[in-house]
Amino acid sequence: MKQLHKQSTVNHRRDEEIPLGLGPASPYSPKTFKHPRSLPRSLNYLLKEQRLLFILVGILIGSTFFILQPTLSRLGPSEPNSSASIIPRSLSTSHNGQASAHYPRTLGKVGRVPAGIGRRRSRIVVTGGAGFVGSHLVDKLLDRGDDVIVIDNFFTGRKENLVHRFGDPRFELIRHDVVEPILLEVDQIYHLACPASPVHYKYNPVKTIKTNVMGTLNMLGLAKRIGARFLLTSTSEVYGDPLEHPQKETYWGNVNPIGERSCYDEGKRTAETLTMDYHRGAGVEVRIARIFNTYGPRMCLDDGRVVSNFVAQAIRKEPLTVYGDGKQTRSFQYVSDLVDGLVALMESEHVGPFNMGNPGEFTMLELAEVVKETIDSSATIEFRPNTADDPHMRKPDISKAKELLNWEPKISLREGLPRMVGDFRNRILNEDEGKGL
Repeated sequence: MKQLHKQSTVNHRRDEEIPLGLGPASPYSPKTFKHPRSLPRSLNYLLKEQRLLFILVGILIGSTFFILQPTLSRLGPSEPNSSASIIPRSLSTSHNGQASAHYPRTLGKVGRVPAGIGRRRSRIVVTGGAGFVGSHLVDKLLDRGDDVIVIDNFFTGRKENLVHRFGDPRFELIRHDVVEPILLEVDQIYHLACPASPVHYKYNPVKTIKTNVMGTLNMLGLAKRIGARFLLTSTSEVYGDPLEHPQKETYWGNVNPIGERSCYDEGKRTAETLTMDYHRGAGVEVRIARIFNTYGPRMCLDDGRVVSNFVAQAIRKEPLTVYGDGKQTRSFQYVSDLVDGLVALMESEHVGPFNMGNPGEFTMLELAEVVKETIDSSATIEFRPNTADDPHMRKPDISKAKELLNWEPKISLREGLPRMVGDFRNRILNEDEGKGL
């Protein structure tokens, strides 16, 4: 009896310990009670599956690399007895490829640039890049390794001037009129877009002045938005029929504001005004080049400019047409000299304006004689009435460009003219063959 009583008592106590409905016969069995953790969850996670070991090994490998890397970088060949410091790899460059102002260009003496570090490739847009000067500029920029985008509406530009670049992955051509805005991301803008010969800019004078004003406004606005450096190709025509000879950049000119040429002359003067106002008012980096008479391959055959006129007429066995008495003077620079000057100006820290021309001065009659000597000594000269507002004298003073840009023309007229004649002869021959002549 005592044992039965004890057993019932034990069973009664056990029943009191087990909640109602959760006994052995209950379909709902309680979850196994977890022992309270003695470590935080994050630390417990690291200690499982040897995760901490992998982390420590990774830290060890990384530390070893950063300790040994400076030693390895000095193991390359070095010049004997050279105390020059190596320029750090972290040396930043500005958008024109020069060392940033916040970092010294040298440490002690001028050192060697490590292999693989050179001039940063720039992304450049050239408006009017399918034209005579523009296409030669495009060639120079691509040849030095830049990415180039050409914008041209092909009013005076020709695809033939750029066809040899169509397979280049760093070249892009966009048919677009700069009178309309365009959105691009570039480092530099060479703004050449505008008819530059009397035949072309007089054909539609309103369009010419719109290109000079609206086109320049649009490209300056683009330069302001993206922080690009902007170069305007102005002209010696801003001096008009000059009363100063030779012409310096400080001369303000003698321009007829209502003449037949004013759409170009005054248009370029306004473009210069806009460029300087964006520079002063909006902080845009700008450059201004005033270009004097330029000649070379890819000029339009019949653009009304004196060199192209004389060369084309001599090749076609036509009289060389001289307007007026032929005593007007001009200065002629070869296109490669001009392109070198434009690039030197863009890469410099000087705003300008800068005269860019060859100070060698020729009268129209002297030029005709040089063309005769080069192409056809039997060519004749035909005199015609002079055009309105034709400047009597034109010669650049380039002392400013010599001093600040270290630039001056290298190719004389007698040296450069034969290079142009070969190109003109091939094109005129193909033109005549197309006509069945």
